[in-house]
Amino acid sequence: MKIALASAEFRNNSVDYNLLQIKTFMKRASDADCELICFGEAFLQGFDAFSWTFDADMPIALFPNDPVIKKMGEYSKALEIDVAFGYLEKDEESLYSSYMVIQEGEPLYNYRRITRGWKEFRKTDHHYKEGSITEVFDYRGYKTLISLCGDLWDKPEAFAKKQELTLWPVYVDFSLEDWAEYRSEYAQQTGLLPGHILLINSLCHPTAVGGCFHYLNGEICAELSPGTSGILIVELPDKH
Repeated sequence: MKIALASAEFRNNSVDYNLLQIKTFMKRASDADCELICFGEAFLQGFDAFSWTFDADMPIALFPNDPVIKKMGEYSKALEIDVAFGYLEKDEESLYSSYMVIQEGEPLYNYRRITRGWKEFRKTDHHYKEGSITEVFDYRGYKTLISLCGDLWDKPEAFAKKQELTLWPVYVDFSLEDWAEYRSEYAQQTGLLPGHILLINSLCHPTAVGGCFHYLNGEICAELSPGTSGILIVELPDKH
């Protein structure tokens, strides 16, 4: 199984641009015979799309069955590749940082970040929420789990569930110098989990420099270095 990790640029509050980026990178990964491409945290609207005022933020958030997300399902079918992406979700009057996996054009799994680091919690009210569930789901035979950014730092015990594959989408605005300093610490943190861990970080000029990593047993197996736009292709054994 070939999985593409996208170090791609998003623009805050520019869904049209971000959707075009997703389609472009999906096509690139599909041409490389990948089964799945993964994007970073809150990629669809942009990590800093919210103003932390509920009336202004509610129209920015998307329901899981929003036409924009259905369009991504159409891309998945047309390009014959699965896609995983972060987005700002709404459910009635609750807002979340969430991550969806679409398989063969249909939603397979939707995860809600369980820690508060995605929001300005000193400004937000009760509408801005965290999820409470971490669970393993099946993706093409792999016992798979999703952890969003600070989840793995703040509650690592919630993510050690005998999984074989962990998707770790993040939004980290380290400089290149910071990444050089902390890169080994990120690798060590993944050593708390079993199986393969795939980190996906986005680009957002001028603050975030992207980068993607494949970890196993607390070590870096492969990387697309921060500061680079592109895809890192990770090959895992097919499950029969």
